[in-house]
Amino acid sequence: MSSTVHRSWGSAAAAPLLLILLILLMTVLGLLHAGPARATGNPQPPVASDEGPYLGALLDWATDSAADHAGRLGAPAGLYGRPVPLPMSEQEQGYLRDYFGQVSAQGTHALVTIRPEVPLARVDDARAAVLAAQVADVAEGYDGTVFIRFAPQMNASWVPWGQQPEAYTEAFRTVAAAFDAELEDPVLVWSPTAAEDYPFRTPTTTGPEGGALGALDTTGDGVWDVDDDAYSPYYPGDDVVDWVGLTAYHDESDGGSVPNAVPGSGEFAALIGPASTTGPPASDDFYAAYASGRGKPLMVETAAFFSPGAEGPSELEVKSAWWKQVLATASAGEYDRIGAVVWNETVDQRDDGALTVDWRVTAGTGLADAFAEDVDRHGLVSGPVVEQSVLQGTAPAATGTALDGATAWTAAVAAVALALVLCLVPLRRGPVRRWAYASDSSRDARIDMLRGMAIVFVVVNHVGLTSLFQLLTQETIGVVSGAELFVLLSGAVLGMVYGPRVKDGLGDVVDRTSRRAWKLYVTALAVVLLIFLLSRLPFLDAAAVTTFTDQGTGGTGAGGAGTTYDLYAGMEGFFEFPVPAHLIPSVFLLQVGPWQFNVMGLYVILLALSPLVLAALARGRAWLVLIVSLGLYTVGTTTRFRLLPSQFEDSFPLLVWQVLFVLGMVAGYYRRRIVTWFSAPPRRALLITCVLLTVAFAAFSWSSPYFTNAYDVRLALLPDSTFHTVYDGFFERAYLGVGRLVNVLLLVVTAYALLSAYWRPLERALGWFLIPLGQATLYVFILHVFLILLAANVPALQQGNLWLNTGAYVVVLGLLWVMVKTRFLFRIIPR
Repeated sequence: MSSTVHRSWGSAAAAPLLLILLILLMTVLGLLHAGPARATGNPQPPVASDEGPYLGALLDWATDSAADHAGRLGAPAGLYGRPVPLPMSEQEQGYLRDYFGQVSAQGTHALVTIRPEVPLARVDDARAAVLAAQVADVAEGYDGTVFIRFAPQMNASWVPWGQQPEAYTEAFRTVAAAFDAELEDPVLVWSPTAAEDYPFRTPTTTGPEGGALGALDTTGDGVWDVDDDAYSPYYPGDDVVDWVGLTAYHDESDGGSVPNAVPGSGEFAALIGPASTTGPPASDDFYAAYASGRGKPLMVETAAFFSPGAEGPSELEVKSAWWKQVLATASAGEYDRIGAVVWNETVDQRDDGALTVDWRVTAGTGLADAFAEDVDRHGLVSGPVVEQSVLQGTAPAATGTALDGATAWTAAVAAVALALVLCLVPLRRGPVRRWAYASDSSRDARIDMLRGMAIVFVVVNHVGLTSLFQLLTQETIGVVSGAELFVLLSGAVLGMVYGPRVKDGLGDVVDRTSRRAWKLYVTALAVVLLIFLLSRLPFLDAAAVTTFTDQGTGGTGAGGAGTTYDLYAGMEGFFEFPVPAHLIPSVFLLQVGPWQFNVMGLYVILLALSPLVLAALARGRAWLVLIVSLGLYTVGTTTRFRLLPSQFEDSFPLLVWQVLFVLGMVAGYYRRRIVTWFSAPPRRALLITCVLLTVAFAAFSWSSPYFTNAYDVRLALLPDSTFHTVYDGFFERAYLGVGRLVNVLLLVVTAYALLSAYWRPLERALGWFLIPLGQATLYVFILHVFLILLAANVPALQQGNLWLNTGAYVVVLGLLWVMVKTRFLFRIIPR
């Protein structure tokens, strides 16, 4: 390690104190849980229309709006639904405020679907009260009815809160009490999924994680199977349920790819069950048991499976056959308790984006017109259903400033002009030229500073608290994240360190890289298992590192947004005897573990394979290395083929992400030649072009319609639809769209040139902090996982307070810096 890490902070006495501090912080954060009953005597009866069932719609609010949907349909829906996470950040609250502004402007009711991002056992009074207050704040002045649908499909196996009846019912009652206290007459909706194929798994004599067999085995035969009741274990009680709901889709795919198919006759009616029964309703007769039998209005969420790339009948044939069944049933006299039919108006991506499922019925003019005609004929109630109004303060709370027109273009031109000035000033003789980087050391401090910046970006984005730091880290300097920089610069360091040795000592290089790869692999296993053991502690909420909520940037694309995955699924089997045979290989193959840590698996593989690249470079075969790497990248992006079953392949496909590491190795190997080549006067114009293109990419990223917080500034240089089209087509993150790949390369060239020309002031301003972190990036990367867990267990940090969270980031980053400077656990943790 460089002496930069050793100087002035070498006191070994600080290390034990830091360790004791961490242990104390991790063990004292127990969270109390209680589940009070809903307040009794709620005077407001359930809201239903006397004219017929409401037509509802679930939109992709990132690309659609209530106004656009109303334009396609010819009228707004009677209610619009939007999901919200629990807990909800300030940014998400801003989006919810905008949503209430949209539904108020259309004169429709609001359906807020709460998706817990913490275990159900952690849905306590405090969290529920905070969420209810946040919703009440953004809904103030709203004239419509607010439907609250908590954790739908709770009887399914594919949602993280699924099949935990005791925890679910207690959490539902807690949420109901909180919303009763904050909102005026909220309508609480209990909404399981249709019982067909329940329990959606093979018969078993053991309950799932979080679910007791006794509560699920309603027949009492000791086996949880198709004979058990799919609904009653999860019902929280008549006193807290205003409406019942049911998710009932035409979908025969079982989550995979099948030909499109026209729904069978009576399929929808079979899912909801008969309108009435001669005797007690059967366990799967949902309508008779819960709508009719309990006197509750029924809200049905539905749509029909259609994949544009699959064989079979046309979209109109499939979807119209389904909606005719649904609408006919909803308008039939015997099903008069159906109060709303909510259509899924989104597009899903499955199989890492290879399969598209389009649920929408308003995507095309012909389809929308046919649907609207049938809706009108069957008497479903469209909007407006309340007076249309402008909701005060509907600008999103987390929305910053959007500059448009001449102001936006002036700001963009100013950025280009500033970049041009920074390029030209060092060419003139004067004091500025003395600021240039000059060092005879074999270690390049500019690379260390860039790596420090990359690891700060990674830490900030992984901790995930809304703060001022996101103004810099979330695709602000271009359509680039810390992950791309981390992988590229890791390859560059490898090329710089081992490149000079490989010609005369390939065996030594193989030995060193393989030993380091093995050490990092063992470290990865240790982190994965340690996080799992910590997650079993009853006072620790480990959901931040044991689950992953898709933001639409993974292999499934935007269609996966909002889906939560259990990253340690089945690991409770380690406490069984015998241990299930598949668990041990899943651990060794790194198929489980924190999502914030999964890039380590990619790095281990690339490090183990690096001698092949170094050997080729040593023999002057750089052209071959680049051709092979770019060829593999092309194959990976087009076929989306996974080489390994490891978890990292979901976010960092090996065939694709190797290109960044290999390009970094080539650049590191030829670093001096590349720097000399760019420094020659005839190539300065090319370097300036790279800088200006980097600014152009940054300007494109500033055109994003999304804001990180209230202090963000965006330039409306492009229409939102154009930005989405370009971004989705060329800047995909998981499969490294070509635009993103070019952007990261240009950004590194520009940043390296900037550091080279203005080293002294930049090193004084930032080097003291970034260089130590950059020289120990793996160490910082490993420890940050545990700091994420720590931050997730501080309740005050989960309330979206921008300034408090910013202060927390200062503490986290400062703690990591102190750990590096004191060499805390350096003998154990790789650097």
